Amino acid sequence: MDRTVTALTAQKKNPNRINVFLDGEFAFGLSRIVAAWLRIGELLTDEKIARLQEQDSLEVATQRAVELLSYRPRAEAEIRKRLSESGFGAGEVDEVLGRLRQAGLVSDENFARAWADNRTTFRPRSHRMVAAELRQKGVADETIQKALDELPDDQDLAYQSAQRYARRLENLDWETFRKKLSGHLGRKGFSYEIVAEVTRRVWNEIQAEAG
Repeated sequence: MDRTVTALTAQKKNPNRINVFLDGEFAFGLSRIVAAWLRIGELLTDEKIARLQEQDSLEVATQRAVELLSYRPRAEAEIRKRLSESGFGAGEVDEVLGRLRQAGLVSDENFARAWADNRTTFRPRSHRMVAAELRQKGVADETIQKALDELPDDQDLAYQSAQRYARRLENLDWETFRKKLSGHLGRKGFSYEIVAEVTRRVWNEIQAEAG
């Protein structure tokens, strides 16, 4: 049975959503962008109502994804997980991700590259550790490898990390220095061979500067 749109009012707590009244009674809420096509006096079939509610759910899911991205970049798998946990169906999530890709708002390649660059700039760590972090975010191995290929090698990354950390160790004896710096580099995922070589190199540089 067709029903008549009798009122369209903005919600007080969320003006971006519209309350739809049919035959004089509140029926459901819609995103403003979905409700924009409705007119008072318009007749709605059950099929039309169902289609409007599907469009609204998709719009809500899209806005939720955009909100998540406003805090920080995210991998597709993380967005998928968060939307699924919010109760959106697999088809809706696929549609939202397609929209985001088309708008250039989400890209696992860009995400992986930015993540790896950020780690290298602020907290250098091994390729192995960066890869493990990206896998936890749901990024594919092939995409991870592309991001790692753009980074300095582990030897250089270990040296960068060691130089920063060694500033607080300058007045220590060799054995204490070695243990502390080796432990720091080991926690960053670098191999034993690289840790040993870089630790000795940085120690020698400090001693040379001390003269």
